[in-house]
Amino acid sequence: MPVLNEHDYLERAVATVLAQEHDGPGELILAIGPSTDGTTALAHRLAAADPRILVVENPAAHIPVGLNLAIRAARYPTIVRVDAHSELVPAYTRRAMETLTRVRAANVGGVMRADGRTDFQRAVARWYNSPIGLGGGAYHSGGAEGPAESAYLGVMRRSVLEEVGLFDETIRRGEDWELNLRIRRAGYRVWFDPALAVTYWPRESWARLVRQFRSTGTWRGELVRRYGRRNALRFFAPPLLVVALVASLVVAGLQLGGVLTGTAALAASLVHVPVVAYLVLVLVVSLAPAGTRGVRERLWSLVVLPSMHLAWGVGFLIGITRGAKENVDTSRLRRNTPLP
Repeated sequence: MPVLNEHDYLERAVATVLAQEHDGPGELILAIGPSTDGTTALAHRLAAADPRILVVENPAAHIPVGLNLAIRAARYPTIVRVDAHSELVPAYTRRAMETLTRVRAANVGGVMRADGRTDFQRAVARWYNSPIGLGGGAYHSGGAEGPAESAYLGVMRRSVLEEVGLFDETIRRGEDWELNLRIRRAGYRVWFDPALAVTYWPRESWARLVRQFRSTGTWRGELVRRYGRRNALRFFAPPLLVVALVASLVVAGLQLGGVLTGTAALAASLVHVPVVAYLVLVLVVSLAPAGTRGVRERLWSLVVLPSMHLAWGVGFLIGITRGAKENVDTSRLRRNTPLP
């Protein structure tokens, strides 16, 4: 479990890991980044209270670096990747290991079930769980069991990880997708099992959400630079939305300024159609009553959906044009925390 500034989530995440029901021994290795919110002290207290917990330092603070440190410190042949913002059901590990054996896979993952504690977080969780929000990947919205492009978190055979070279430490976001690409290239199977579900708690504020999605989009642009069309088509939708919005704003400015008039202005108005259609979609799906969602949650949904898409799309365009250039996701850093 890579950890950075997760004081409010760590104890519960650790408890769900230690409560796993599976045959045989196990351990939990916490790769702790230079946190500023008391996370490091909490991690050491948890380790002192349970011999199954080992703390390793991750001064670089980057997720793939921390994962590799934890894997190298591990003693057992199966690696279960977990996140400090996630919670596992008790049968998760047992089911995943059974699936690994049953389908002879190298990596098995399930569904990310996003949830929230506040109206904002629940609004974010709604779009995490929706094809409209994150593009319909199986681990976000579910689907049939079978071979997969990637796996959320992942329960992996250590021997395969060592064969393909562990996580690529030059990739700060999207490291799991790139690892699974190498696993599949090596001839092994990556598997999606919808019976596996992990509770995930999204970012707690709009600013952190935007920083997270901009960084993720930037690294996806970098991955497209490196691997081209091995990236799914859904990754290109947010940058196309950004381009369409910029084109619409430019044309609107020319129309309002009288540069485009008459037939030319009418023809140019077609550029507004995709943007208007998107805005209508956002309004309809965000504000429509659904279940127990209150007014504040629906209003946050109206803000969150375009924020996710546009931040990701802007990041993608930056990443694909000039590369990620060691871009760092600062959404887990506290205010005034210096970058490592």
